[in-house]
Amino acid sequence: MHYWVRAFASDFSGTPPQPRSGHTAVPIGKSKIVVFGGLLDKKFLSDITVYDIENKLWFQPECTGNGSDGQVGPSPRAFHVAVAIDCHMFIFGGRSGNRRLGDFWVLDTDIWQWSELTSFGDLPSSRDFSAASAIGNQKIVMYGGWDGKKWLSDVYILDTISLEWMELSVTGSLPPPRCGHTATMVEKRLLVFGGRGGGGPIMSDLWALKGLIEEENETPGWTQLKLPGQSPSPRCGHTVTSGGHYLLLFGGHGTGGWLSRYDIYYNDCIVLDRLSAQWKRLPIGNDPPAARAYHSLTHIGSRYLLFGGFDGKLTYGDIWWLVPEGDPIAKRFIESPPKNIPDNKCMAAESIQSSFKESRRENDTISELQRALGISDSLSSPLLQIIDESEDKEFIELGSRLIGERVPSNNQGLLNQTIELLRDHWRRSTPSSIPLKELGPLLRDYQRLISRHHLANSGSDFQSIDSWLSGKEAYKFYHLKNVSQLRMNDVPKLLAEYKKILPEQNASGPRAGFEEQVL
Repeated sequence: MHYWVRAFASDFSGTPPQPRSGHTAVPIGKSKIVVFGGLLDKKFLSDITVYDIENKLWFQPECTGNGSDGQVGPSPRAFHVAVAIDCHMFIFGGRSGNRRLGDFWVLDTDIWQWSELTSFGDLPSSRDFSAASAIGNQKIVMYGGWDGKKWLSDVYILDTISLEWMELSVTGSLPPPRCGHTATMVEKRLLVFGGRGGGGPIMSDLWALKGLIEEENETPGWTQLKLPGQSPSPRCGHTVTSGGHYLLLFGGHGTGGWLSRYDIYYNDCIVLDRLSAQWKRLPIGNDPPAARAYHSLTHIGSRYLLFGGFDGKLTYGDIWWLVPEGDPIAKRFIESPPKNIPDNKCMAAESIQSSFKESRRENDTISELQRALGISDSLSSPLLQIIDESEDKEFIELGSRLIGERVPSNNQGLLNQTIELLRDHWRRSTPSSIPLKELGPLLRDYQRLISRHHLANSGSDFQSIDSWLSGKEAYKFYHLKNVSQLRMNDVPKLLAEYKKILPEQNASGPRAGFEEQVL
């Protein structure tokens, strides 16, 4: 059994990387992980953030270097490839704006120095959404990608000593061209899974390439593997991370529907067991992180570290551990589950409501008069104040905890991400999983969304309000002045109504697919 555990601030010192997707996170030996580049709000990044595994420290090294245009390091980019050979991290290609890149860099992580490399041989074309893996401790193999006009199916091998590229000539059947796939070396074979292919379909095929090891004297050739078990659904933008005798696939992006296609983002964990040669679902003992693609998942001992990603709307900056049951981090969840609503409903209701009984009595006369006149106190009460998200301090503090950083009021982009992340958190919550401290912000956001997205369309006169209330969308908790007026058996109903509002709100705006975000 494995558990997902959100990282605590106390797990690390230093400043973690800001939210992003399309970045790379490369392990350098067993000592550190180097996060480079990515995309946030259509801004391409070029920063380096390093996680020192032994010291549990995030830091931003001061890098030196000199490129062909005089720059210190690579230009901002995302959807590039990054591969570690010893203490060196090699970077190739990617996207910056609408441009596909074809430059080639190496970072010496001992002295934090960038070098732009002049390579030789069969130079690969500029591309993004390619995939690459190390062959031993000297060579790198790269497969596929997108050059802006067509999907690619070429295979290149780089010798990191001579800096010579060689395009591998492969005979026999070939995988369809693709991008957004994964490519992972497993002993003598390169395993390629999924991706988006020619004409746009998203795939779930698994291929193995032989002939990459010179000493084996094998003729290069592809073989499609059709393994038994619970194979992954078609996807791109997923990760495949090697961990002992199995490969762990997480997340990714697919499509659903028939006549009308729509985006699907995944948060499942599927294992390719190398010993039994079959797909298996990894047993998970709790709820996973939000679904996402174009994230990073790195292996640290028996743990996995998840960072970032994109779900069609939000760019994530959260950090999660995936750990086995016996791991000390897992004990946080097993021994100290989240403090949810108490089982003793009477005691909980009494504690919430006791300090507010007087304010309820003051409003009883007004409410009774409104009911006698057939006017809904749920909408007409002058005592109900709807405040904006940015002024709701508890709401923003909760979102800040989810996003992993303080949200300044003048950063509208980050504020919007925080709002959407918190709403998505509640969309995925169950009544029993919501702590008491979240009920107040949840109730206010429920009222805010009704006021903004329903009253604006229904009018404010009594007749239209009464007509609106008599329909199927009679929101029962809009009139509550504060959370003290909630009973414990109201929480499931409140959450259910809140979830009904969210799809209506999101459906009214344009659907931003991943491709729209990066263009």
